[in-house]
Amino acid sequence: MSNIEREAMEYDVVIVGAGPAGLSAAIRLKQLDEDLNVVVLEKGSEVGAHILSGAVLDPCGIDALIPDWKEKGAPITTVVKEDHFHVLGEAGSIRIPNFPLPPLMSNHGKYIVSMGNVCRWMAEQAEELGVEIFPGMACSELIYGDSGEVKGVVAGEFGKGPDGEPTEAYEPGMELHGKYVLISEGVRGSLAKEIIAKYDLQNGRDVQKFGLGMKEIWEIDPDKHKEGKVWHSMGWPLGSNAGGGGFVYHAENNQLYLGFVVHLNYENPYLFPYMEFQRFKQHPLVKELLEGGKRVAYGARAISEGGYQSMPKAAFPGGALLGCSVGLVNVPRIKGNHNAMLSGKAAAEHVVAAIKEGRAGDTLENYETELRTGAVGKDLKRVRNVKPLWSKFGLAASLALGGFDMWTNQLFGVSFFGTVKHGKTDAQATGKAAKFKPIDYPKPDGVISFDRLTNVSFAATNHEESQPCHLKLKDPQVAIDVDYKQYGGPSQRYCPAGVYEYLTEEGQEPKFVVNFQNCVHCKTCDIKEASQNITWTVPQGGDGPNYPNM
Repeated sequence: MSNIEREAMEYDVVIVGAGPAGLSAAIRLKQLDEDLNVVVLEKGSEVGAHILSGAVLDPCGIDALIPDWKEKGAPITTVVKEDHFHVLGEAGSIRIPNFPLPPLMSNHGKYIVSMGNVCRWMAEQAEELGVEIFPGMACSELIYGDSGEVKGVVAGEFGKGPDGEPTEAYEPGMELHGKYVLISEGVRGSLAKEIIAKYDLQNGRDVQKFGLGMKEIWEIDPDKHKEGKVWHSMGWPLGSNAGGGGFVYHAENNQLYLGFVVHLNYENPYLFPYMEFQRFKQHPLVKELLEGGKRVAYGARAISEGGYQSMPKAAFPGGALLGCSVGLVNVPRIKGNHNAMLSGKAAAEHVVAAIKEGRAGDTLENYETELRTGAVGKDLKRVRNVKPLWSKFGLAASLALGGFDMWTNQLFGVSFFGTVKHGKTDAQATGKAAKFKPIDYPKPDGVISFDRLTNVSFAATNHEESQPCHLKLKDPQVAIDVDYKQYGGPSQRYCPAGVYEYLTEEGQEPKFVVNFQNCVHCKTCDIKEASQNITWTVPQGGDGPNYPNM
């Protein structure tokens, strides 16, 4: 804890993050006990500003939380009508028929949604129940109690200068204390990272794995639009360079949700995920849809992909991790929002039970048990081997082995592979530049494909330049001696927002530049940098992307 004096506010429950997990927890808390004082702190300028997801939503989470969501007018209306899966080659594709796929892979009966808009609606439901929601309040620090438990957070600190020292406009923020603190920051949040390390919550669990998801929203020719159609792809343009694939969702109002995911365990440091996404759009299947249309939004975020075996312990002294802070994405289904909602609901139920017993600040062991053995754990356990099999054996073998494994889990509840380990972290998987050749990417045409900085302007991201850089280098010289000289400077490629660049002049050592104003808060740098020299922290509240309906 710092020595700065701050005012403190006391709540029953403090929730960090107004995503689907945090809002579900807030709603469920007030459903169970209307007298509880509950606050949700959101770093985005508004609820939904930092939410980015595909998304095809499995409604089981919202069904459990708000059974009458249709009557209440939830923005969940576009039912999936067509569900296609393609393996792409450079000029053609093979459609895999639906019948060999396990039933869990079916998207029929699911909904194409903007999760940003779903979260905005959920926030309205929470506020009607009496939850206090404060957007623009970045939580920069944890507060610990006398017994070492998490008892609160520091939120709303503003006015530090580039050197990190307070300026004349400095506002110290407030301490918000709770009997329990629920962390739902999303993937690789800075508070969750600290908590996992402090309480050794990853002990006995596999390493967490990640992907980078990039998304554009397009308005397309109405004659090409088929509301409710979804398709997913694997193969080209990644080939053997990396795992991942694309998605195309026909949403309402002639809009297309178009995205591409690259697994971050790739070896070649010259791989450029953003440019792979732009190449994907040049495939005839995609290009034909986009011609005559216009891009209206862009964004990116990391995705947790480790699954069941990589989930850290979710309960800690004084609180719990929810949603993507635990890593609850079902990788083959490309879905995690339903599990995020279910985790928030479960955590709330165990918090209410604890408070009724007069408890506070302890470890909610029953929440951890329910998360691993209940609906969320069952959803993730039966697909736990798909990602590691893909990583170890490649696309073709993983389609057969992963499909077989999902079928045996679906039919018999067992896997003949046991639980396959992931092995290295994504940072450790990065190979040295000397083993690889640079990849020649085609120049964006400005019509279907776009340069990175132009696209970032469609994320409406902004950071006040007078504040400290929120992307911390442990050692600036390591960025040159290790990351550039040994690994070819992969940060200038893996970042989907062009934050990092190396400026070189003949005869001089390169200069590493961090353009933190461009950051879209995807956290890829914190995950993928081989030296682990970059740490992502929160900027001042309200800064970052302002996604309209991602």
